[in-house]
Amino acid sequence: MYATSTLVLVHGFWHGSWCWSRVIPHVVAAGRLAVAVDLAGHGLYARRPRWFTEQPYDPEAVGTEVSPVADVSLDDAAELLTAQIKRIGGGGPVTVVAHSAAGPVLMRVAERTPELVAHAVYVSAYMPASGVPAGAYSRLPEAADDQVGPLVRGEPGRIGAVRLDLATDDASYRRRLREAFYGDVDPVLADAATGLLTPDGPLGIMLGTTTLTHDGWGSVRRTYLTCSRDKAIGPALQARFIAEADAAFPDNPTSVVTLDASHSPFLSMPGELAGIIASLG
Repeated sequence: MYATSTLVLVHGFWHGSWCWSRVIPHVVAAGRLAVAVDLAGHGLYARRPRWFTEQPYDPEAVGTEVSPVADVSLDDAAELLTAQIKRIGGGGPVTVVAHSAAGPVLMRVAERTPELVAHAVYVSAYMPASGVPAGAYSRLPEAADDQVGPLVRGEPGRIGAVRLDLATDDASYRRRLREAFYGDVDPVLADAATGLLTPDGPLGIMLGTTTLTHDGWGSVRRTYLTCSRDKAIGPALQARFIAEADAAFPDNPTSVVTLDASHSPFLSMPGELAGIIASLG
């Protein structure tokens, strides 16, 4: 029998609530309510830089234009997600599923309002230790094989965003982008998804930190879905997040489920992913 709390599905950087569209029908068919929401600075909250739509294409502007989402912080993202959770759950607890860079946002929400989160689920997501920004993990040995970092354009600290050049006609760049995010996704579907991405992920989300406590985030049940073929957040880094969490809160260990998937199982194996998250309380 499936649990009954509503699932709130949160995408990662550059994506939007659309990325869960293949998962939700499976979840609903299993008898579970599910709602996908947009993260701050993304989806219907996205604000695109000028270079992204201006013609002619200006590669210099790609690396220098200050992002229109440079003012979006981890606090902003957490406040929006908290408001969404309260509305969806009617003030009661929900199960929140966070992908990739939505991880630290969920952590902030669960730390501040643990009563709203029945279960925190991380899908190949950043799950940083107490007081550590998610962005710091990109400099660790476990992130050495990250294939997204080389695709970032401009200096994030100067433009205020982690930026992808989604306007380029460089075939090699677009191929590497597809491999980093959608390595096991049907190429036609991967191209469609790439066309829906927004170029700027707010740097503030990756620089913010949360002090984790036993009564806050440490008290919330958590599950981590690892993706064994992930080239954006590799298996070694995923394992580090889990190990750090369990060392900090050994009385509330992380449940771990392994998927033989790339960074985007919501596209490559939506039925299997849906079956797992629908079964979580």
